Amino acid sequence: MENREDVRETIKQELRRGILVLVVLGQMESPAYGYSLAQDLEEQGMVIDQSTLYPLLRRLEKQGLLTSDWSLDDSRPRKYYKITTFGQETLALLIQEWRNINLVVSRILEKGDVRDE
Repeated sequence: MENREDVRETIKQELRRGILVLVVLGQMESPAYGYSLAQDLEEQGMVIDQSTLYPLLRRLEKQGLLTSDWSLDDSRPRKYYKITTFGQETLALLIQEWRNINLVVSRILEKGDVRDE
């Protein structure tokens, strides 16, 4: 049997992984480069490891949800990501789906709270 803390940590990571696309797309109101995006999300309480964020950004770009351009304006080149129209449409669908799921999960968990009393 696995260590209980390892099991819990794995389950928490799976839950977080499932919402990262929603969170990242939701943060892309204006173009951002990876490090600044990670900082902005961390300030809001969502820590994303760079080894998770950068592959996710590349995947979202490959799927047509983001585009990217290199900027040479700063002291070093930075790759800025921007949400596409398809990404905005997908984000709207994901937000609605999140709200629906959140309602259902909240109802289920509230019923569980009653049983625990």
